[in-house]
Amino acid sequence: MYIKVRVVAGAKQEAVRKKTADTYLLSVREEAKQNQANRRVVALMAGVFAVPVGKVRLVSGHHSPNKIISVDVEI
Repeated sequence: MYIKVRVVAGAKQEAVRKKTADTYLLSVREEAKQNQANRRVVALMAGVFAVPVGKVRLVSGHHSPNKIISVDVEI
């Protein structure tokens, strides 16, 4: 499943807000340097869907706040 994510890096508090069924707004404490924020986004999304981190990958938006995440969820 593909999820659209809008990320705010360098926030004071981490938060995950679900906007629609496939759109999330994430605030992460890590800065957008050396892939730190992207790694945290993947970890947070794995926690939201209760899957291992290896089942979540960043499809597009590596250098953008708008990202598309792929989550392998078994139904």
